[in-house]
Amino acid sequence: MKVDIKNLKFAYNGRDVLRNLDLSIDKNEFIGIVGPNGSGKTTLLKNIGGVLEPGEGEIYFDGKLLRSFSSKQIATMVGALQQENHVGFDFTVREVVEMGRFPHLSRFERHDADDDRAVEWALSVTDLESFSDRYVNQLSGGEKQRVFLALALAQEPDLLLLDEPTSSLDINYQIKIMETVCGLKQEGITVIAAIHDLNLAAHYADRIAMMSEGRIKVLGEPCQVLTQRNISETFGVDVEVKNSDPRDLVHIFPRRTASIG
Repeated sequence: MKVDIKNLKFAYNGRDVLRNLDLSIDKNEFIGIVGPNGSGKTTLLKNIGGVLEPGEGEIYFDGKLLRSFSSKQIATMVGALQQENHVGFDFTVREVVEMGRFPHLSRFERHDADDDRAVEWALSVTDLESFSDRYVNQLSGGEKQRVFLALALAQEPDLLLLDEPTSSLDINYQIKIMETVCGLKQEGITVIAAIHDLNLAAHYADRIAMMSEGRIKVLGEPCQVLTQRNISETFGVDVEVKNSDPRDLVHIFPRRTASIG
């Protein structure tokens, strides 16, 4: 899915959060959204996902206005992984992932072979097949995050929205999640992810949009966006940025006691 955002504005209680924001994301692209807390990353994702309605401006999915789609239609096209996810009851992994099929079913319709296939694919992509009969509340934080990613994928979305998908995970699960997400491009899925860790954004995103005060400060390839000057001006920290051959990846090191994120 191609996503186009034009002159997007959004305010909470009269306070501007998104200001005249323009952004185009190509089909099958993985774009990372970075920026300090309060810069508008989560609000932008919620506007794209139809959870919030823009005050001004428009969002287009493959050239069609987002507001022309029903909430049920959006749910079949857009999958989302939030910062925090909870299960109120003791469901198994498979039962949670099967919830991703709800947008495709009418009120009394039962799962059919296509639904089962989508669930099996989501479990396979997230490497959860051996966990399918375990209860979600018995899993570690990283395993739970993969379960909710699988739930989003079971929707068979054209667009996947991720809000800090690796937050509070150890490095092993951070890499597993990001490798899985990066591979979704091969499945025809466009990915937009708000990413806390700049190094992860640099290694996995095709392009990065750096946000500040509700606007996109700079947009481009990781090595173009994650420069010492841009990071210093946006995050207010002193860092050292190194480019590594042959992939020209960016590595960011805080100087002294400064931290990023």
